[in-house]
Amino acid sequence: MPRRLRYVPPGGALVEVTCRTLQARLLLRPSPLLREITLGVLGRAQRLSGVAIHAFVFLANHYHLLVSVSDAAQLAKFVGFLNSNLAREVGRIHEWQERLWGRRYQAILVSEEEESQAERLLYLARQGCKEGLVSDPLEWPGATSWRAMLDGRSLEGTWFDRTAEGLARRKGMEFGARELASPETVMLSPLPAWAHLEPAAQRERLRELLDLARAEAQAMRQETGREPLGREAAMRQDPHRSPARCKKGPAPLVHAASREVRRVYREAYRIFAAAYRRAAEALQAGVEAVAFPEGCFPPPGPFLRPAVL
Repeated sequence: MPRRLRYVPPGGALVEVTCRTLQARLLLRPSPLLREITLGVLGRAQRLSGVAIHAFVFLANHYHLLVSVSDAAQLAKFVGFLNSNLAREVGRIHEWQERLWGRRYQAILVSEEEESQAERLLYLARQGCKEGLVSDPLEWPGATSWRAMLDGRSLEGTWFDRTAEGLARRKGMEFGARELASPETVMLSPLPAWAHLEPAAQRERLRELLDLARAEAQAMRQETGREPLGREAAMRQDPHRSPARCKKGPAPLVHAASREVRRVYREAYRIFAAAYRRAAEALQAGVEAVAFPEGCFPPPGPFLRPAVL
C-alpha cells in the first residue's frame, strides 16, 4: 500500500495541491511566455477535469493550488494533465531533458472551517514575499490568481497543440509559432467558506490577506535589512540552479482550525486506510472477489500463472 493514499472524503473537499521541481531547481522561473503557457495548461486541465479552482501561485521551483474536487480520481486527472503538459513545455523552454518534478504532488485536505480556508489563502498570498523575492504578492511575475480575484475576471492563457504540430511536421507542412495554438480560460470560484458573501465582500477579505502579507514582508525587511530580489531579477535567475537551502517537512493530513476537526478527519482516514489494507492483503493472498473502499485506486490484480500440463 502506498505511504499515503489519495484520500478525498465522500462528497468532495477543498484541497491544497503542492508540487516541487526536481532538486528544487528554478525551472519554473517566471517569464511572460511561461506565464501564458501555464495559464493555458491550467485552463485546459480545468476544462477537461471539471475541478473548481479558487486560488493559485506558481513560484520558480514549486506551485500551490486551492481547488475543490469531487473525488480522488478527478484530482488525479487534473493534476496529472497539468504536471505532464507543463513539464514538456518547461523542457522546451529551458532545454531540460530530465524529469521536471521531484516527486508526486502533495494533496492536503482543507477543512470546511472559514478560519482554515482563509489561513491557506493567506499562505498562498505569502509566496514570493516570505522568500524575499518581492515585497507585494501582486508584484510576482509568474502565474497567480490575485489580480483576477480582485477584479472578478477570468484568466486567459494559450494552449499550444503539440500533437497537431508534430503531425504537421510529419506531413511536411509549414506553420507559424501560434498557428495551431488556441486560447484557454481559467475560471475562478470563491472559497467555499466565502461563497455566501457578495463579490465585493470577498474581494475586501482578500485585500485584507494581501495587506497582511505585505506587512509581514515589510517587517522581515526591517528585521534583516535586506531588500527583496525584485520582479526583474526574479525573471533573470538561472533556471537550472538549485537554492542552497530548501525548506522541507512532513505534510499534514488536513489543514484545520480546531483539534476536534483534525481528530474527525484523522479517524475517517484511519477507517479508510484500514479497509484498503484489509482488501490489499486479501488480494495478495489470492482472494478473487475483493471489495476495496469507495474513493480509492485499487491495485492491479495478481499475476495469473499458466496451468502446468
